[in-house]
Amino acid sequence: MKQLLPTMARWGIGSFAVTAAAFAGIQLSAQAIASHNSNAPVSYAADRIELQDRQNRVVLSGNVQITQAGLNLSAARTIVNYTDAGDLKIQRIMATGGVNVTRGNERARGDTAVYDFDRRIITMAGNVRLNRGGDTLNGGRLVIDLASGVSSVDGRASGSSSVTGQGQSGGRVTGSFSVPEN
Repeated sequence: MKQLLPTMARWGIGSFAVTAAAFAGIQLSAQAIASHNSNAPVSYAADRIELQDRQNRVVLSGNVQITQAGLNLSAARTIVNYTDAGDLKIQRIMATGGVNVTRGNERARGDTAVYDFDRRIITMAGNVRLNRGGDTLNGGRLVIDLASGVSSVDGRASGSSSVTGQGQSGGRVTGSFSVPEN
């Protein structure tokens, strides 16, 4: 088993799902988020949608719901950047305001999130909490690499020296895992 660094927990995720995690000798399996198909069509809904053609972006605000192949993102506001070289192609979704990302029985939430379609990486920051069933993991920043299926949680959000929030203590990663009965 891998030893965990004090401020970082490594989770192997298969399409936004944790495939293996080691914490104090306990293995955790999850496979929903990291195994996500980032090439699937994207659907969206919001109270207000503003198309900014010159900037190649769409601003969605108010009860934003974005869905892609069973991956659901909800937030107060998102900015969707795209390219328009004949066909529209989403490059990045930036979400703010109580961001929730769910797939299957997994749920990740944080203050902000960036879904980089080109790099196939989802990064959440600020009071991050990852839930799968009764298991939880809390930290400052969650990075999910959809290409490799590996995710990591840091105690501090990027660029912050003292992120503290629910479930956090001094920038450390915290959590709880259920132990199955024999």
